Amino acid sequence: MALNVVVLVGGVGGAKLAYGLAQIIPPENLTVIVNTGDDFWYYGLRICPDLDTIMYTLGGVVDTTNGWGVGGDTINLLDALRRYGEDVWFRLGDQDVATHLLRTQALRNGEPLTAITARLAQALGIKPTLLPMTDDPVATMVNTVEYGEIEFQTYFVRYRWQPTIQSLRLSGIESARMTPAVCHALEQADVILIGPSNPWLSIDPILAVPGLRDLITSRSIPRVAVTPIVGGRALKGPAAKLMVELGYDPSPQAVVQHYGEVINGFVYDKSDDPGPLSLPHVAGFETIMKSDNDKIFLAQNVIEWIKSWVSF
Repeated sequence: MALNVVVLVGGVGGAKLAYGLAQIIPPENLTVIVNTGDDFWYYGLRICPDLDTIMYTLGGVVDTTNGWGVGGDTINLLDALRRYGEDVWFRLGDQDVATHLLRTQALRNGEPLTAITARLAQALGIKPTLLPMTDDPVATMVNTVEYGEIEFQTYFVRYRWQPTIQSLRLSGIESARMTPAVCHALEQADVILIGPSNPWLSIDPILAVPGLRDLITSRSIPRVAVTPIVGGRALKGPAAKLMVELGYDPSPQAVVQHYGEVINGFVYDKSDDPGPLSLPHVAGFETIMKSDNDKIFLAQNVIEWIKSWVSF
């Protein structure tokens, strides 16, 4: 029997696990729910960095060197903007702009982000269901020592995540609504996974959508997070740095404590000693995903391990 698997993701690490799952789970049984707290407006275009990273990865067009953007893309548009004296700090590949143009046009025509994402994903040949966490605009705001409160992409890209974080705020989260598609996927799930994404920047916005966390924790099914921390470091991005700045030890224990009742299972990297974890189900696997085979291998290990402790 094929399990209905829902995975919550954001960023490159989450995209890698989503890719591995997509190779071993029938597409009709896999739903990927993606963080949209990173979304922002840039030169009049609606940019959805996490959605695009997941979409390009599952669609087989991602830049495998960076893990984001379209492989082999050019930046003629950016060069032209610079010629006009523009301070262009966010990379927009020429092919990437096509995604943003179509998305922005559809949004201005009143189409919800869920429907737009489905159409773009279908055009790229993506079979699993790809869902934004909400159709309503939510923005992760970063309160920094150096610049005060700034938008996430300003912190992450313009300042290369070097400012010191004091706190985080989700603008618009109070009025955000869980979409029927997200609600249905979570209600029908046999397994809910949390990818090796930044818990604070990528997963917390998803869990903060009103009603979503409660729906997940109400399900008596495997709810498993994969660690984003290996050897006290994040493999990519600011997770470990952020944890220290917010007063956490960059460790598997801190990640487990942060997720709390949302999870009942946890996967740590086999090279780590996770210490005591207050969960009924814990396993160590190779979580570093350098190749496509690594992504598939981790996905297989996680799913087979879950099957070993649950009777479906």
